[in-house]
Amino acid sequence: MTSLILLMLDLNFIRNNKETVLNGLKKKQSSIDEQFIDQIIQLDETRRDLQQQTDSLRAQKNEASDKIAQLQGDEKQAAIMKMKEVSDQEKDLSQKLKDAETKLKEMMLQVPNLPAADVPEGGEADNKPFKIVGELPKFDFEPKDHVELGKLLDIIDIESGQNCSGARFYYLKNEAVLLQFALIQYALNKLTTKGFIPVIPPVLVREEAMFASGFFPADRSEVYHVNPEEDDLYLVGTAEVPLTMLHYDQILDEAKLPIRYFGYSSCFRREAGSYGKDTRGILRVHQFDKIEMYSFCHPDKSAAEHELIRETEEEIMQDLGLPYQVINICAGDLGAPATKKYDIEAWIPTQNSYRELTSCSNCTTYQANRAKIRYRTPTNEIAPLHTLNGTAIAIARMLIALIENNQQADGSVKIPKILRPFMNNQESIQPK
Repeated sequence: MTSLILLMLDLNFIRNNKETVLNGLKKKQSSIDEQFIDQIIQLDETRRDLQQQTDSLRAQKNEASDKIAQLQGDEKQAAIMKMKEVSDQEKDLSQKLKDAETKLKEMMLQVPNLPAADVPEGGEADNKPFKIVGELPKFDFEPKDHVELGKLLDIIDIESGQNCSGARFYYLKNEAVLLQFALIQYALNKLTTKGFIPVIPPVLVREEAMFASGFFPADRSEVYHVNPEEDDLYLVGTAEVPLTMLHYDQILDEAKLPIRYFGYSSCFRREAGSYGKDTRGILRVHQFDKIEMYSFCHPDKSAAEHELIRETEEEIMQDLGLPYQVINICAGDLGAPATKKYDIEAWIPTQNSYRELTSCSNCTTYQANRAKIRYRTPTNEIAPLHTLNGTAIAIARMLIALIENNQQADGSVKIPKILRPFMNNQESIQPK
């Protein structure tokens, strides 16, 4: 019942701001239309009417029960029969109420978060950078891509990964492994100084966690389902999922907000909708490691928190010396939970283009409502908070950017200065 009460906050908004909701859904290019919203409003009215009737019958039954104790003979038998009729009616209405609540929750779970006012119109093809930082590398030789460099340096083994697990799997070896853990140690230092608490979360989660974080029902096809008949667990595609659940069904103290975490985890994605795309190399794979930032934040401060997370992602790109661009993602390209999202794309020389390395999203109350996470104000009121997330480092894509941008004519790859202390001050990776 608690989850439905929390969903009522969204229902109240939908009921009282129907045109705003429809305009937001249209801007987000959602398949949810006016007919669907009208069905939600009507179903909510039915649910409230059933709730009133059920409460009334329950009150009648309780009142009759008190009177029966004082009656005798035929009068008592008649009262008992009457109470049984009322009880049967209550039972019937209670089932109808339960069915209405279940249907209402199913429909509400399909409604995405609405885009913020400053999110641009359009879809994926309309995304444009508002900031470009860094100079593109200039080579006096034909640059190799990360697949060629991976073989030459013996640091990425795609063929063995395919033999072991199939397409879109790989082995990291030698200095690539050292580089991964250097990136982790660097990020650990950077994020802890910014007040983020380190977490290593579970990567197998219950279905409830996927719904709470907003990945179900929209992205179910992208998620690996493990032992449905026994364990019935799901492999996460990001630490955002278990980090959402870290305060599941809790009331947080407003004075402690924001509460910032970063989770290190392996991530698993089916990439069901990407067959034929980015099949070469490790740009789009089924398994990779990632460091994810996450913030539980006061609603009045979430816009500023979103900028802080973006700025942190940019600092990481600058520390590593990578040229990049920042995009305020168009409404039609936003996922279900996000009201606003920035992508940071790094330059990939052999593709002659920028490719997404990190992103950060403000999900406002969308995840908090689903996960029943609230905060208590100084006046003892309970209110839903905002959640935000952002990738600090996605290892596989970061390795591609670092290897390709720092390659030398002899096939070696320079290691960014900021990572060298975590690699025994090694300056470069040399061909084997």
